[in-house]
Amino acid sequence: MKAQSVYIHIPFCQQICHYCDFTKFFYNEKLATEYIEALSNEINTQIDGTKNQVNTIFIGGGTPTALNLEQLRSLMQLIDAKFDVAGASEFSIEANPGDFDEEKAKLLKSFGVNRVSLGVQVFDDAMLEELGRLHKIKDVYSTVALLQQNGFDNVSLDMIYALPNQTVEHFRQTLDEALSFNLPHYSAYALQIEPKTVFYQRYHKGKLHRPPQEEEVRMYDILKESMKNNGLQQYEISNFAKPGYESLHNLVYWKNEHYYGFGAGAHGYLPGKRTGNIRPLPAYIKQALENGYPVLNTEEISMKEMIEEEMFLGLRKMEGISNQQFIEKFGIPYELLYKDAISYLKDKGWVMTDGEYLRLTDQGILFGNEVFAQFLLEEDDLSVVR
Repeated sequence: MKAQSVYIHIPFCQQICHYCDFTKFFYNEKLATEYIEALSNEINTQIDGTKNQVNTIFIGGGTPTALNLEQLRSLMQLIDAKFDVAGASEFSIEANPGDFDEEKAKLLKSFGVNRVSLGVQVFDDAMLEELGRLHKIKDVYSTVALLQQNGFDNVSLDMIYALPNQTVEHFRQTLDEALSFNLPHYSAYALQIEPKTVFYQRYHKGKLHRPPQEEEVRMYDILKESMKNNGLQQYEISNFAKPGYESLHNLVYWKNEHYYGFGAGAHGYLPGKRTGNIRPLPAYIKQALENGYPVLNTEEISMKEMIEEEMFLGLRKMEGISNQQFIEKFGIPYELLYKDAISYLKDKGWVMTDGEYLRLTDQGILFGNEVFAQFLLEEDDLSVVR
Protein backbone atom coordinates (compact mmCIF):
# COMPACT_ATOMS: atom_id res chain seq x y z
CA MET A 1 0.00 0.00 0.00
CA LYS A 2 1.09 3.57 -0.69
CA ALA A 3 -0.28 4.90 2.61
CA GLN A 4 -0.72 3.62 6.15
CA SER A 5 -3.84 5.63 6.96
CA VAL A 6 -7.37 5.46 5.57
CA TYR A 7 -10.17 8.02 5.66
CA ILE A 8 -13.69 6.83 4.75
CA HIS A 9 -16.46 9.40 4.27
CA ILE A 10 -20.10 8.67 5.10
CA PRO A 11 -22.05 11.72 3.91
CA PHE A 12 -25.45 11.06 5.47
CA CYS A 13 -27.07 13.19 8.19
CA GLN A 14 -30.50 13.25 9.80
CA GLN A 15 -30.31 17.06 9.67
CA ILE A 16 -27.94 19.51 7.98
CA CYS A 17 -26.12 21.79 10.44
CA HIS A 18 -26.13 25.49 9.63
CA TYR A 19 -22.33 25.88 9.73
CA CYS A 20 -21.20 22.68 7.99
CA ASP A 21 -19.56 22.73 4.55
CA PHE A 22 -18.54 19.05 4.41
CA THR A 23 -20.05 16.75 1.78
CA LYS A 24 -23.38 15.77 3.29
CA PHE A 25 -26.90 14.66 2.28
CA PHE A 26 -30.10 13.88 4.12
CA TYR A 27 -30.20 10.21 5.09
CA ASN A 28 -32.18 8.02 2.71
CA GLU A 29 -32.20 4.28 3.37
CA LYS A 30 -32.13 3.18 -0.28
CA LEU A 31 -29.42 5.68 -1.22
CA ALA A 32 -27.33 4.73 1.79
CA THR A 33 -27.45 1.03 0.81
CA GLU A 34 -26.37 1.91 -2.73
CA TYR A 35 -23.64 4.13 -1.31
CA ILE A 36 -22.11 1.32 0.77
CA GLU A 37 -22.07 -0.86 -2.37
CA ALA A 38 -20.37 1.92 -4.35
CA LEU A 39 -17.88 2.55 -1.54
CA SER A 40 -17.07 -1.16 -1.45
CA ASN A 41 -16.33 -1.18 -5.17
CA GLU A 42 -14.13 1.92 -4.86
CA ILE A 43 -12.03 0.45 -2.05
CA ASN A 44 -11.76 -3.02 -3.60
CA THR A 45 -10.78 -1.57 -6.98
CA GLN A 46 -8.07 0.69 -5.62
CA ILE A 47 -6.53 -1.58 -2.98
CA ASP A 48 -5.58 -5.16 -3.78
CA GLY A 49 -5.87 -8.12 -1.46
CA THR A 50 -7.29 -8.48 2.03
CA LYS A 51 -6.18 -7.65 5.57
CA ASN A 52 -3.87 -4.88 4.36
CA GLN A 53 -1.74 -3.44 7.15
CA VAL A 54 -2.66 0.09 8.23
CA ASN A 55 -1.90 2.23 11.25
CA THR A 56 -5.07 4.35 11.42
CA ILE A 57 -8.62 4.18 10.06
CA PHE A 58 -11.04 7.09 10.41
CA ILE A 59 -14.72 7.04 9.44
CA GLY A 60 -15.99 10.61 9.17
CA GLY A 61 -18.95 12.50 7.79
CA GLY A 62 -21.59 13.60 7.64
CA THR A 63 -22.71 11.37 10.44
CA PRO A 64 -21.50 7.77 10.00
CA THR A 65 -23.81 6.54 12.76
CA ALA A 66 -26.82 7.84 10.80
CA LEU A 67 -26.58 4.51 8.93
CA ASN A 68 -28.98 1.85 10.12
CA LEU A 69 -27.64 -1.23 11.89
CA GLU A 70 -27.39 -3.44 8.80
CA GLN A 71 -25.73 -0.71 6.73
CA LEU A 72 -23.26 -0.09 9.54
CA ARG A 73 -22.59 -3.82 9.72
CA SER A 74 -21.93 -3.94 5.95
CA LEU A 75 -19.50 -1.04 6.27
CA MET A 76 -17.67 -2.74 9.16
CA GLN A 77 -17.48 -6.04 7.26
CA LEU A 78 -15.97 -4.23 4.28
CA ILE A 79 -13.32 -2.55 6.42
CA ASP A 80 -12.58 -5.74 8.36
CA ALA A 81 -12.06 -7.73 5.17
CA LYS A 82 -9.89 -5.14 3.46
CA PHE A 83 -7.71 -3.98 6.36
CA ASP A 84 -5.96 -5.63 9.30
CA VAL A 85 -8.04 -3.86 11.91
CA ALA A 86 -6.50 -5.85 14.76
CA GLY A 87 -3.06 -4.56 13.77
CA ALA A 88 -4.14 -0.92 13.52
CA SER A 89 -3.20 1.46 16.32
CA GLU A 90 -6.40 3.51 16.02
CA PHE A 91 -9.83 2.93 14.49
CA SER A 92 -12.03 6.02 14.93
CA ILE A 93 -15.57 6.91 14.03
CA GLU A 94 -17.40 10.23 14.25
CA ALA A 95 -20.84 10.25 15.84
CA ASN A 96 -23.50 12.58 17.15
CA PRO A 97 -24.92 12.31 20.67
CA GLY A 98 -28.21 10.45 20.55
CA ASP A 99 -27.29 8.44 17.42
CA PHE A 100 -26.17 5.41 19.39
CA ASP A 101 -28.14 2.56 20.79
CA GLU A 102 -26.82 -0.56 22.50
CA GLU A 103 -26.77 -2.59 19.28
CA LYS A 104 -24.70 -0.05 17.33
CA ALA A 105 -22.25 0.37 20.19
CA LYS A 106 -21.75 -3.39 20.51
CA LEU A 107 -21.42 -3.75 16.73
CA LEU A 108 -18.69 -1.12 16.49
CA LYS A 109 -16.83 -2.60 19.44
CA SER A 110 -16.99 -6.10 17.98
CA PHE A 111 -15.35 -4.89 14.75
CA GLY A 112 -12.46 -3.19 16.55
CA VAL A 113 -13.47 0.48 16.67
CA ASN A 114 -11.48 1.86 19.60
CA ARG A 115 -12.08 5.62 19.43
CA VAL A 116 -15.30 7.66 19.13
CA SER A 117 -15.39 11.38 18.39
CA LEU A 118 -18.67 12.97 19.50
CA GLY A 119 -19.84 16.22 17.89
CA VAL A 120 -21.17 17.98 21.00
CA GLN A 121 -20.42 21.59 19.91
CA VAL A 122 -21.99 23.41 22.90
CA PHE A 123 -23.80 22.65 26.17
CA ASP A 124 -26.87 24.80 25.57
CA ASP A 125 -30.07 23.38 24.09
CA ALA A 126 -31.25 26.68 22.59
CA MET A 127 -27.89 27.29 20.96
CA LEU A 128 -27.78 23.72 19.64
CA GLU A 129 -31.09 24.37 17.93
CA GLU A 130 -29.69 27.59 16.43
CA LEU A 131 -26.79 25.56 15.03
CA GLY A 132 -29.20 23.13 13.39
CA ARG A 133 -28.25 20.28 15.71
CA LEU A 134 -30.77 17.58 16.61
CA HIS A 135 -29.33 16.43 19.93
CA LYS A 136 -29.93 17.86 23.39
CA ILE A 137 -27.56 18.13 26.35
CA LYS A 138 -29.14 15.04 27.95
CA ASP A 139 -28.13 13.02 24.86
CA VAL A 140 -24.46 13.75 25.52
CA TYR A 141 -24.75 12.24 29.00
CA SER A 142 -26.63 9.15 27.82
CA THR A 143 -24.31 8.56 24.84
CA VAL A 144 -21.08 8.91 26.82
CA ALA A 145 -22.48 6.54 29.46
CA LEU A 146 -23.53 4.03 26.78
CA LEU A 147 -20.10 4.11 25.15
CA GLN A 148 -18.27 3.68 28.44
CA GLN A 149 -20.54 0.81 29.46
CA ASN A 150 -19.58 -0.92 26.21
CA GLY A 151 -15.84 -0.59 26.73
CA PHE A 152 -15.03 2.61 24.84
CA ASP A 153 -12.50 4.41 27.02
CA ASN A 154 -11.14 6.62 24.21
CA VAL A 155 -13.96 9.12 23.67
CA SER A 156 -13.43 12.68 22.42
CA LEU A 157 -15.81 15.62 22.71
CA ASP A 158 -15.70 18.15 19.86
CA MET A 159 -16.80 21.73 20.56
CA ILE A 160 -17.20 25.00 18.67
CA TYR A 161 -16.73 28.43 20.24
CA ALA A 162 -17.18 32.06 19.14
CA LEU A 163 -20.74 31.11 18.21
CA PRO A 164 -23.39 33.71 17.35
CA ASN A 165 -24.29 35.70 20.47
CA GLN A 166 -22.00 33.57 22.65
CA THR A 167 -20.35 35.35 25.57
CA VAL A 168 -17.05 34.52 27.23
CA GLU A 169 -18.88 33.39 30.36
CA HIS A 170 -21.21 31.18 28.32
CA PHE A 171 -18.25 29.45 26.72
CA ARG A 172 -16.65 28.97 30.13
CA GLN A 173 -19.81 27.19 31.32
CA THR A 174 -19.80 24.90 28.25
CA LEU A 175 -16.15 24.13 28.85
CA ASP A 176 -16.69 23.35 32.53
CA GLU A 177 -19.52 20.98 31.72
CA ALA A 178 -17.51 19.26 28.99
CA LEU A 179 -14.54 18.78 31.32
CA SER A 180 -16.78 17.32 34.03
CA PHE A 181 -16.90 14.12 31.94
CA ASN A 182 -13.15 13.69 32.56
CA LEU A 183 -12.59 12.29 29.07
CA PRO A 184 -9.13 11.72 27.57
CA HIS A 185 -9.52 13.98 24.53
CA TYR A 186 -11.20 17.27 23.60
CA SER A 187 -11.23 19.38 20.44
CA ALA A 188 -12.44 22.97 20.25
CA TYR A 189 -12.56 25.08 17.10
CA ALA A 190 -13.55 28.70 16.58
CA LEU A 191 -16.58 28.97 14.31
CA GLN A 192 -15.66 29.51 10.65
CA ILE A 193 -18.25 31.03 8.34
CA GLU A 194 -18.01 28.81 5.25
CA PRO A 195 -19.55 29.49 1.81
CA LYS A 196 -22.69 27.58 0.84
CA THR A 197 -23.89 27.27 4.43
CA VAL A 198 -26.96 28.72 6.18
CA PHE A 199 -24.66 30.75 8.45
CA TYR A 200 -22.85 32.22 5.44
CA GLN A 201 -26.13 33.48 4.00
CA ARG A 202 -27.20 34.96 7.35
CA TYR A 203 -23.81 36.56 7.91
CA HIS A 204 -23.89 38.37 4.57
CA LYS A 205 -27.40 39.60 5.27
CA GLY A 206 -26.21 41.06 8.57
CA LYS A 207 -28.32 38.58 10.55
CA LEU A 208 -25.50 36.64 12.19
CA HIS A 209 -23.58 38.34 14.98
CA ARG A 210 -20.33 36.78 16.09
CA PRO A 211 -18.52 37.79 19.28
CA PRO A 212 -15.86 40.51 18.90
CA GLN A 213 -12.37 39.23 18.07
CA GLU A 214 -11.01 40.13 21.50
CA GLU A 215 -13.70 37.93 23.10
CA GLU A 216 -12.79 35.05 20.75
CA VAL A 217 -9.15 35.41 21.84
CA ARG A 218 -10.26 35.39 25.48
CA MET A 219 -12.27 32.20 24.88
CA TYR A 220 -9.18 30.55 23.41
CA ASP A 221 -7.09 31.59 26.40
CA ILE A 222 -9.71 30.12 28.76
CA LEU A 223 -9.77 26.95 26.67
CA LYS A 224 -6.01 26.43 26.97
CA GLU A 225 -5.95 27.29 30.68
CA SER A 226 -8.89 25.02 31.54
CA MET A 227 -7.47 22.07 29.62
CA LYS A 228 -4.10 22.43 31.31
CA ASN A 229 -5.70 22.64 34.75
CA ASN A 230 -7.53 19.40 34.03
CA GLY A 231 -4.44 17.44 33.02
CA LEU A 232 -4.95 17.67 29.26
CA GLN A 233 -1.94 18.61 27.14
CA GLN A 234 -2.36 20.81 24.09
CA TYR A 235 -0.70 18.94 21.23
CA GLU A 236 -2.21 20.91 18.33
CA ILE A 237 -3.76 24.35 18.03
CA SER A 238 -7.30 23.05 18.69
CA ASN A 239 -6.70 19.63 20.27
CA PHE A 240 -6.02 18.51 23.83
CA ALA A 241 -5.39 15.05 25.26
CA LYS A 242 -4.27 13.11 28.25
CA PRO A 243 -0.87 11.52 27.55
CA GLY A 244 -1.23 8.64 25.09
CA TYR A 245 -4.68 9.69 23.82
CA GLU A 246 -3.66 12.05 21.01
CA SER A 247 -5.57 11.44 17.77
CA LEU A 248 -3.12 9.37 15.73
CA HIS A 249 -5.13 9.79 12.53
CA ASN A 250 -5.27 13.57 12.75
CA LEU A 251 -1.54 13.61 13.46
CA VAL A 252 -1.11 11.98 10.04
CA TYR A 253 -2.53 15.17 8.49
CA TRP A 254 -0.43 17.53 10.60
CA LYS A 255 2.73 15.51 9.93
CA ASN A 256 1.95 15.76 6.21
CA GLU A 257 1.96 11.98 5.81
CA HIS A 258 0.12 9.97 3.15
CA TYR A 259 -3.45 8.67 3.46
CA TYR A 260 -6.21 7.23 1.31
CA GLY A 261 -9.52 9.04 1.00
CA PHE A 262 -12.62 7.03 0.04
CA GLY A 263 -16.22 8.12 -0.40
CA ALA A 264 -18.11 11.08 -1.85
CA GLY A 265 -16.08 14.29 -1.64
CA ALA A 266 -13.20 12.55 0.17
CA HIS A 267 -9.63 13.74 -0.35
CA GLY A 268 -6.54 11.57 -0.36
CA TYR A 269 -2.83 12.32 -0.28
CA LEU A 270 -0.54 9.79 -1.94
CA PRO A 271 3.13 10.12 -2.96
CA GLY A 272 3.36 13.10 -5.30
CA LYS A 273 -0.36 13.76 -5.65
CA ARG A 274 -3.60 14.77 -3.97
CA THR A 275 -6.94 13.36 -5.07
CA GLY A 276 -10.46 14.68 -4.66
CA ASN A 277 -13.55 12.55 -5.21
CA ILE A 278 -16.83 13.50 -6.88
CA ARG A 279 -19.12 15.22 -4.35
CA PRO A 280 -22.72 14.88 -5.68
CA LEU A 281 -24.09 11.61 -4.36
CA PRO A 282 -25.75 10.18 -7.53
CA ALA A 283 -22.66 11.00 -9.62
CA TYR A 284 -20.33 9.46 -7.04
CA ILE A 285 -22.39 6.25 -6.79
CA LYS A 286 -22.66 5.93 -10.58
CA GLN A 287 -18.91 6.34 -11.16
CA ALA A 288 -17.82 4.21 -8.20
CA LEU A 289 -20.07 1.34 -9.28
CA GLU A 290 -19.01 1.70 -12.91
CA ASN A 291 -15.23 1.52 -12.56
CA GLY A 292 -14.24 2.03 -8.91
CA TYR A 293 -12.53 5.38 -9.64
CA PRO A 294 -14.91 8.22 -8.65
CA VAL A 295 -12.03 10.72 -8.69
CA LEU A 296 -12.95 14.23 -9.80
CA ASN A 297 -9.44 15.67 -9.84
CA THR A 298 -5.84 14.67 -9.27
CA GLU A 299 -3.31 17.34 -8.43
CA GLU A 300 0.39 16.70 -8.81
CA ILE A 301 2.25 18.08 -5.78
CA SER A 302 5.49 19.90 -6.55
CA MET A 303 8.50 19.99 -4.23
CA LYS A 304 7.66 23.64 -3.49
CA GLU A 305 4.14 22.72 -2.36
CA MET A 306 5.37 19.75 -0.31
CA ILE A 307 7.75 21.97 1.64
CA GLU A 308 5.18 24.73 2.17
CA GLU A 309 2.60 22.23 3.41
CA GLU A 310 5.21 20.68 5.71
CA MET A 311 5.62 24.08 7.36
CA PHE A 312 1.92 25.08 7.44
CA LEU A 313 0.73 21.77 8.87
CA GLY A 314 3.71 21.08 11.13
CA LEU A 315 3.40 24.42 12.87
CA ARG A 316 -0.12 23.49 13.97
CA LYS A 317 1.46 20.96 16.34
CA MET A 318 2.63 22.30 19.68
CA GLU A 319 5.93 20.44 19.37
CA GLY A 320 6.45 22.21 16.06
CA ILE A 321 8.65 21.08 13.17
CA SER A 322 11.67 18.83 13.70
CA ASN A 323 14.74 19.98 11.80
CA GLN A 324 16.00 16.38 11.66
CA GLN A 325 12.75 15.11 10.16
CA PHE A 326 12.76 17.99 7.67
CA ILE A 327 16.28 16.99 6.60
CA GLU A 328 15.21 13.36 6.22
CA LYS A 329 12.34 14.40 3.94
CA PHE A 330 13.98 17.15 1.89
CA GLY A 331 17.72 16.77 2.33
CA ILE A 332 18.36 20.20 3.85
CA PRO A 333 17.66 21.97 7.17
CA TYR A 334 14.66 24.30 7.14
CA GLU A 335 16.93 27.23 8.16
CA LEU A 336 18.59 27.07 4.75
CA LEU A 337 15.30 27.89 3.06
CA TYR A 338 13.74 30.09 5.71
CA LYS A 339 16.55 31.92 7.51
CA ASP A 340 15.14 35.41 6.85
CA ALA A 341 11.52 34.38 7.50
CA ILE A 342 12.40 32.74 10.83
CA SER A 343 14.48 35.74 11.89
CA TYR A 344 11.59 38.10 11.07
CA LEU A 345 9.05 35.94 12.92
CA LYS A 346 11.29 35.63 15.97
CA ASP A 347 11.60 39.42 16.08
CA LYS A 348 7.79 39.64 16.02
CA GLY A 349 7.62 37.12 18.88
CA TRP A 350 5.56 34.70 16.78
CA VAL A 351 7.93 31.71 16.55
CA MET A 352 10.67 30.25 18.70
CA THR A 353 13.25 27.49 18.39
CA ASP A 354 13.65 24.88 21.08
CA GLY A 355 16.52 22.52 20.35
CA GLU A 356 15.88 21.18 16.87
CA TYR A 357 12.20 22.25 16.83
CA LEU A 358 10.63 25.36 15.35
CA ARG A 359 7.28 26.17 16.91
CA LEU A 360 4.65 28.89 17.24
CA THR A 361 4.53 31.01 20.38
CA ASP A 362 1.21 31.72 22.08
CA GLN A 363 1.15 35.05 20.26
CA GLY A 364 2.06 33.35 16.99
CA ILE A 365 -0.97 31.08 17.21
CA LEU A 366 -3.21 34.15 17.18
CA PHE A 367 -1.52 35.41 14.02
CA GLY A 368 -1.31 32.03 12.31
CA ASN A 369 -2.22 33.18 8.80
CA GLU A 370 0.38 35.94 8.86
CA VAL A 371 2.98 33.45 10.12
CA PHE A 372 2.18 30.85 7.47
CA ALA A 373 2.43 33.46 4.70
CA GLN A 374 6.12 33.85 5.55
CA PHE A 375 6.74 30.24 4.52
CA LEU A 376 5.56 30.62 0.93
CA LEU A 377 8.44 30.00 -1.46
CA GLU A 378 9.56 31.26 -4.83
CA GLU A 379 10.74 28.69 -7.37
CA ASP A 380 14.28 30.15 -7.18
CA ASP A 381 14.41 29.29 -3.46
CA LEU A 382 14.41 25.57 -4.33
CA SER A 383 17.86 25.60 -5.95
CA VAL A 384 19.32 24.37 -2.64
CA VAL A 385 16.99 21.35 -2.45
CA ARG A 386 18.41 18.03 -3.68
